[in-house]
Amino acid sequence: MNQIINVLFFNDKNYNAKMQLFFAVCFPFFTILALGIDSVSFTEHYFDGRQITNILSILYFCFFFWSSDAYLRKLMFAMVFLSYLGEFIFCTLLEMYDYRTAFIPIYVPFGHAIVFASGYVFAHTQIAVKKDNLFRKCFAAAFTTLFLAVGFFLKDIFSLIFGIFFFLLLKRKKWQNLYYFIALCVIFIELAGTYFKCWKWAPKTFGLIPTSNPPMGAVFFYAGGDILLTKIVDYWKSKTTNKRIEIIIDSENCHF
Repeated sequence: MNQIINVLFFNDKNYNAKMQLFFAVCFPFFTILALGIDSVSFTEHYFDGRQITNILSILYFCFFFWSSDAYLRKLMFAMVFLSYLGEFIFCTLLEMYDYRTAFIPIYVPFGHAIVFASGYVFAHTQIAVKKDNLFRKCFAAAFTTLFLAVGFFLKDIFSLIFGIFFFLLLKRKKWQNLYYFIALCVIFIELAGTYFKCWKWAPKTFGLIPTSNPPMGAVFFYAGGDILLTKIVDYWKSKTTNKRIEIIIDSENCHF
């Protein structure tokens, strides 16, 4: 009986793939629920729901993590720590945005990992892989239009500048759709977070560059972090693989 349960719920790749897709698809709905509870409106009408959002985010992260394969688990795990470092730099040191409270919420690093994992899962679906070229062309046109539109209509110079950097970064990564899918998830959570007033971007980044709330060009910083994350996990994976090879060789030498 235990073997059957283990096969069905832990080692069944098809089951895990379906669960990953389930959590990725539910990401927008979970985001609205979690950020809505942490919103200024919810706090004013009921009570401060920050702790509820913290618990919900950690639980969602854990279930998503549990359903993921080994590589995505490493990415999600490392993303939590890398995200907190990024928050400290961009929020605390550079003051590019502020949360509704004086400190960085606990749910934020876990939320970043959920955002990344959702984009990662979407990018590896069958339709995304089969229609890779079509998605690439559509994404390029859509994001170009988006950056130009917010720059012209909202006077968001920040997005115009860092939108260019975003495309330069994608060029170096051979225009992988992975970063477009993650960027879509980023834009959604930024729009939701600022709508609920969970955080707010400064009207001028670095005190100089006009910025909308939220700026679409923020996807550049997420993409840069995602690339760094992948490098860290790939290095981690290579070290782990090399260690396993050494153990196997040592065991064979001992045998003979």
